[in-house]
Amino acid sequence: LLGIMPYAGLSFMAYETLKAQIAEDGDLGVHQRLLCGACAGIFAQSTTYPLDIIRRRMQVHPGLYRNELHAMREIYHTEGLVRGLFKGVSMNWIKGPIAVGVSFTVNDVLKKHLMRHH
Repeated sequence: LLGIMPYAGLSFMAYETLKAQIAEDGDLGVHQRLLCGACAGIFAQSTTYPLDIIRRRMQVHPGLYRNELHAMREIYHTEGLVRGLFKGVSMNWIKGPIAVGVSFTVNDVLKKHLMRHH
């Protein structure tokens, strides 16, 4: 939950904010929605990625860290910010934005379709 809740909140916030910023007549095309979703996914993943690193390290090395804060400090001090807490984030930038963009777009299109027919 430590990583999922902030990720979900940030991605929804970013998606809705981006849609509002680029909407000209209140309605966006599929391509615009995909782009907003992809950007929201990159933002949310990049922001919360250190939480995933901490979770994985604590799972792989049980007992090595006292708590999440201790794990974050140790990783940062021994490996640094980029090579420690953001290690592997570039692979997430490839797969994540596509998945988030498609998910948000499908959700919006289906919601719009259902509201029109009910």
